[in-house]
Amino acid sequence: MPEIPAPTASFSPDPSFGPVVNRLATEFSGVHHGSTVTRCVDAARHGAEDVIGSATPDLVERIARQHLQVLALAFAERR
Repeated sequence: MPEIPAPTASFSPDPSFGPVVNRLATEFSGVHHGSTVTRCVDAARHGAEDVIGSATPDLVERIARQHLQVLALAFAERR
């Protein structure tokens, strides 16, 4: 599967979720650019905080993994 191009916008991720980003970047290497993984983890963290008021690394990782899987499927379908 070809790698999804990196987004052009920049942002500042939360460094406390670095291990989550590292695990998912390894899992999705060759599928998603590292910046896509970082942005997805950040979005998952914000979403969890908005919905339940907190965001544990385990929950954020599960949400981000699901989002990355869906993005990969959507990208594959567009080709």
